Amino acid sequence: MTEQGTAYWHAKLKELGIVVLIPTYNNDRTLASVLEDVSCYAGDIIVINDGSTDQTESILTTFPQIEVVHHAQNKGKGTALKNGIRLAKEKGFRYAITLDSDGQHFASDIPLFIDEIEKEPDALFVGARNLQAENMPGKNSFANKFSNFWYRLETGNNLQDTQSGYRLYPIQQMGSLKYYTAKYEFELEAIVFAAWRGIKVKNIPIHVYYPPEEERISHFRPLRDFTRISILNTILVLIAFLWIWPRNFCRKLTWTNIKKFFHEQILHSKESNARIALAIGLGVFMGIFPVWGYQMLITLFLTRIFKLNTVIAIVAANISIPPMIPFLLYGSYATGCIVLREPINLDIGNISFEHLRGVLLQYAVGSVIFSILCGLTAGVISWGVLSILRKPQQTP
Repeated sequence: MTEQGTAYWHAKLKELGIVVLIPTYNNDRTLASVLEDVSCYAGDIIVINDGSTDQTESILTTFPQIEVVHHAQNKGKGTALKNGIRLAKEKGFRYAITLDSDGQHFASDIPLFIDEIEKEPDALFVGARNLQAENMPGKNSFANKFSNFWYRLETGNNLQDTQSGYRLYPIQQMGSLKYYTAKYEFELEAIVFAAWRGIKVKNIPIHVYYPPEEERISHFRPLRDFTRISILNTILVLIAFLWIWPRNFCRKLTWTNIKKFFHEQILHSKESNARIALAIGLGVFMGIFPVWGYQMLITLFLTRIFKLNTVIAIVAANISIPPMIPFLLYGSYATGCIVLREPINLDIGNISFEHLRGVLLQYAVGSVIFSILCGLTAGVISWGVLSILRKPQQTP
């Protein structure tokens, strides 16, 4: 690139408040060329040397214009990125572009991120790789599909690449988000938390280079890293179904939205009263049935199987929103006590999971029966009300 071109991009990134973060660990064969290429576009670069034991430290001394954070020991890519983002925020940068030091990312793609962030300020962009690229490791392709599925389940957003390390983070917009992972799974955690915060998360196509297998250096350990990612996804799914989805549902409960839903999905639906009532009953049943964290997923599956109105069933399943949970827990427990002929001995004002552990059998039995009774009751009442409010509809 010409000096004029480099000056232009340096000024452009500075104007937008962008710093480039490069975590590195034992990539001395490619690090220098990566830094030279990135320096053509960015004047502000932070390298996080994550405990490298090769010639990395020596190479970094030849780039005095680049700020370096040294970790005495290897702490993982997630920790390196978190420390880099924290430093960038302290220095007042608005955005951070992250890319790997192993040579698979092209610095010439930085302008792609610039173009997109100027169109949609404060969005988070993830570079989408061509998963059919030459020498693309099979484990990477599988891991990406695996991660994409769980990301969609946790956020409702659909991305074609959730694992690419080439990204632009709106670090000021992400605020004081706290992260809990230290390795590769951080990159999934970051985009999930950003989506939950209401930040747009989008893919943009980028170029990628994977060297032949005999030349490739990878610190990804399939068994350990897949295990950590799986544990993280389990936790994130539970949080999504127990808190995020109900929270988002409550935020949409405006009078206008309620009237629109009732008008479109109930009063003027082409479905019969009986099928609408069945969808409501199924939703209420699943909202109480003791499969905490997976109610929505199972509800989606069952509505497809029985060809019921998915929207109505999902809305009804939100009976398990946080304010209702204590009442549902107590109703389940009390039902179990009645069925098992045990005394009801629960302080309603002090319900806790610790307390419920001692009455797990009553709760387990009661929750199944209570969910069935509530589902049937909701279905019957809905059918009766619909029979009064709506004209008879033909079953589709």
